[in-house]
Amino acid sequence: MEEFFENELAKKFEEMIENNDEWYFETEEYEDIIIHYLELGDIYFAEMATNYALKLHPNSLELKIKQFEVLLELENFSQAKELMQELQESSMESTDFLVCCAKYYSNLGNPRRAIEFCKKALKLEEEENFIHNFIADEYVNLEDPFNALKHYQLALKFDMMDEYALENVMFCYNQLKRSDEAIEFINSYLDQLPFSETAWNEYAQFYFNKKNYEEAIKGFDYILSINPKAVGVYANKATCYEAMEEWSKAISVYEEMLELEYTKSYTYYRIGLCYKSNKQLVPALNAFQKSLRDDPQFYLAMMELSYIYEDMGSMKESLHFAEEAVSMNENSLPYQKRLAYLYIDAGKFEESMQCLKKIVDMEPFTFYNWYAYAEVLMILGEYQETTSVLKHALEMHPRAELYYQLSNCYFHMNDQKEGRNMLAKALELDPELLEDMKQKYPFIKDETEREKMKKK
Repeated sequence: MEEFFENELAKKFEEMIENNDEWYFETEEYEDIIIHYLELGDIYFAEMATNYALKLHPNSLELKIKQFEVLLELENFSQAKELMQELQESSMESTDFLVCCAKYYSNLGNPRRAIEFCKKALKLEEEENFIHNFIADEYVNLEDPFNALKHYQLALKFDMMDEYALENVMFCYNQLKRSDEAIEFINSYLDQLPFSETAWNEYAQFYFNKKNYEEAIKGFDYILSINPKAVGVYANKATCYEAMEEWSKAISVYEEMLELEYTKSYTYYRIGLCYKSNKQLVPALNAFQKSLRDDPQFYLAMMELSYIYEDMGSMKESLHFAEEAVSMNENSLPYQKRLAYLYIDAGKFEESMQCLKKIVDMEPFTFYNWYAYAEVLMILGEYQETTSVLKHALEMHPRAELYYQLSNCYFHMNDQKEGRNMLAKALELDPELLEDMKQKYPFIKDETEREKMKKK
């Protein structure tokens, strides 16, 4: 890894820059320096090295091609096009130039033209693995998984260890819905490279997606036999047991995973969920508490503790942890809804208002959000504010329930005329709701009784 980041020529070049000197580098040396910076993704130094190189070697085709590559990384497409046209006549036998041309057209959203240049580059019989992957990627952009598959397979032919091509071969088979060929391919690959973690992972994921969890677990077990410290694989294996509702086995796998982890909060959280699904509330509670001890701001564990305490009948603790979770994740709509419910259940209507206001702001097109908001406002006796809220809600949801609520507000405000008008609209939309509304709102009951008496 250190060799990747350190390069003697690049260090010498940087020393030259720092000292404001001008040292001589051969063309090939500057190429190596530029390639080093491009591989690091340090485009600033790659451009600087290119400028110094061309100042010293202005007629070098190789350095001009590197300049072309740098311009593409800088997304300076107009200058890149000029340079491409300048080099086209003299550089058609250069793989690097042809690949840069392909990148230029790919970046401009012209995959077919990019593929043309890649195919020209293939004739030079260099970098075949990279170029076949490039062509395949462009076919993916064209939504042509058939041809993409062909070129990913050709990329693998030139480098059997190419994990990128391997993963994408399986992706294309999935896109083409050719499951039998996919598993035949991955089994054949594993016959040749039985210690490939990537291949075993593809094998396991294939069966996981088919909901054949037993076979997926076999794949994950092979990976763990190759690399016992592959933490993510333990999680995948545990997920299989969860899918089969084998909670104890899932917990055992997560406990193995804990031995390898530095940060354990999420794993304890998953263990807690398994205990909860297995209706073991006390062990679940302990696991979620361990999760929070490991990460005191882990709101997922906080909310689960809220649910557990509610199931145990400890509503005070349930509300406390819901408040804590929402304070850490205020933009979660489900969390705001849960906290509003708990406040209302505890008779803390004033506190629920902040949640209900956020809920209608976040999800205005859900009718029941407005209905609940108006209901709590009326409980608090805020009839004037409720009328404003209901009028806004009715613009999106012209439903009878809201007109019944609005009618109740007007009756409470001694506006009999508007109360009757709103009640009439409600009855027109859904008269079957009247009996329920009479029980909820005594003023509506009184009004309908008066109307009955008049008719008699």
